[in-house]
Amino acid sequence: MSNRAPGHKPRRAEVTFAAAVCAALAGYNNLAGLRPWHRRYYPAVNTLATAVTLAAAAASGLTADELGLGRDKLGQGLRLGSAAAAPVVAAFGLAALTPATRPLLDDQRVAALSGPRLAYHVLLRIPVGTVAWEETAFRGVLHAALRRVLAEPAATAVACAVFGIWHIRPAAEALAANRLAADCGARISAVAATAAGTAAAGALLSLLRERSGSLAAPVLLHLAANCAAPLASALARRSRPGVTTGRRCRC
Repeated sequence: MSNRAPGHKPRRAEVTFAAAVCAALAGYNNLAGLRPWHRRYYPAVNTLATAVTLAAAAASGLTADELGLGRDKLGQGLRLGSAAAAPVVAAFGLAALTPATRPLLDDQRVAALSGPRLAYHVLLRIPVGTVAWEETAFRGVLHAALRRVLAEPAATAVACAVFGIWHIRPAAEALAANRLAADCGARISAVAATAAGTAAAGALLSLLRERSGSLAAPVLLHLAANCAAPLASALARRSRPGVTTGRRCRC
């Protein structure tokens, strides 16, 4: 449901804020992510970005309920999010334990992680630096800002498109790390397909946010997917004869 009342004409300040959030998020991950300081202090930098984004949202007049942070919807969000996350975790676990599907989980970025570095990624870097930041930014602030100026289907479509753009750099880096899509045309196609797939995933996360009224639901699904993937990759790699895990990480 849109935040706009029937016949309401969005104020210029609301339109400006929504456009500014779109532009900032479209550029942030693709530009800041190239900087060594962003990679090194990833959880801290993105926690600061989360705080700044929430402060800007509050200054623009968005409420906790509009952002999916209302306490009355938390229980519903936890229930729906847990129900959505459980099959994702089960699927990754099954894939890691099945010899035929283990090669599909191979990721050189995970192979380069030692045990402590993998724990750091799963317990801190992903939950704080990725999931909390992205869900607050996209399913929280961006979607709420867009719903003040657009009808619900359009607001979701724009938010998902920006979410896809956000993942262009990570997609390109993943392809390079795993030595996939060697020529330029193949890389462009693969990155575009990844961005489109991420946008579709954003639509599912937005649906959970709308159905539950809470950010807790998309947070749990996002957390399950992003943490289960490297854990399953590490488990699959350790289960393959003659394969060892690296001790160094470039992250």
